[in-house]
Amino acid sequence: MHQYSSLEEWKNAIVAGNRVDLARAITLVESTKEEQLETAAQLLELCAPHAVESQRIGITGVPGVGKSTFIDAFGSKLTETGKKVAVLAVDPSSDISHGSILGDKTRMDKLSANPNAFIRPTASGGSLGGVARKTRETISLCEAAGFDTILIETVGVGQSETAVHSMVDMFVLLVLATAGDELQGIKRGIMEMADVVIINKDDGENASYTKLAKASYHQALHMFPAKESGWTVPVHSCSSTKGNGMDDVLNTVNSFFNHVNVNGWLKKNRSEQNNYWLKAAISEELNHRFYSDASTAKRLEKLQSEVKSGKTSPFAAARELLKNWGYSN
Repeated sequence: MHQYSSLEEWKNAIVAGNRVDLARAITLVESTKEEQLETAAQLLELCAPHAVESQRIGITGVPGVGKSTFIDAFGSKLTETGKKVAVLAVDPSSDISHGSILGDKTRMDKLSANPNAFIRPTASGGSLGGVARKTRETISLCEAAGFDTILIETVGVGQSETAVHSMVDMFVLLVLATAGDELQGIKRGIMEMADVVIINKDDGENASYTKLAKASYHQALHMFPAKESGWTVPVHSCSSTKGNGMDDVLNTVNSFFNHVNVNGWLKKNRSEQNNYWLKAAISEELNHRFYSDASTAKRLEKLQSEVKSGKTSPFAAARELLKNWGYSN
């Protein structure tokens, strides 16, 4: 898995910015092999004290909205200001493609060749919880490697937006200028999570719809309760292909982080996220140990048949399994 004689040397290579060893470390973290879980945990512990202060930004939007093109343009803009940018993805839906970001790398021409950027697809397979946890750990490794801006793209659909929201500071919602039906199709929960709404593809024929779309989104946002951060959600437009509007997007991002740093919300939110991930890690570890127990697996098979036939209830079966595993109340 690595060329070093100790995890300390591997950690030093990551902290020094060695991308090959960062990529290998992420592969280790993503592994589901039992013998590699402890090694990954130890490496993460060694890297944790070296993490730089980063800005974690989630980016979501419906398919076809141009997330990859936006990330390429916005990420490149960030690197021009001296930022080191890591691009990650959360996609529990694809075991084969490992998330569309693999294919989208070809559409991130600038970032792919940028020495101050690092693009990494999501962990493959598994539940959303497992993929999200591995993405959270990948963030830690990227921060240890000196990346001070982490862009996390939601690739899958459904609950992946909520998972990303639980690990970022700022949430960017990309929408299209032809807003009529689009506005109806966006879930209320996603709109409520947004810290900025950006109308992408503001060029060509779409440009004529932008003004109307901005008014529609402003009106929709006014219906939501005030954000806990005290931030007022703005609506911007941009053309990722032409670069128009990227300065406004960058200024908004800077304003947001200045706002939440000054009022203390960023620190508070990070603390709450850490607590959330502590509980999630406990739950996942208990789940893993329970189902990997040979005695439990054998008993579960028998009880599943009894539950299906109605001989016992699901609740009684669950209590018996937990008692057999060693839990009693």
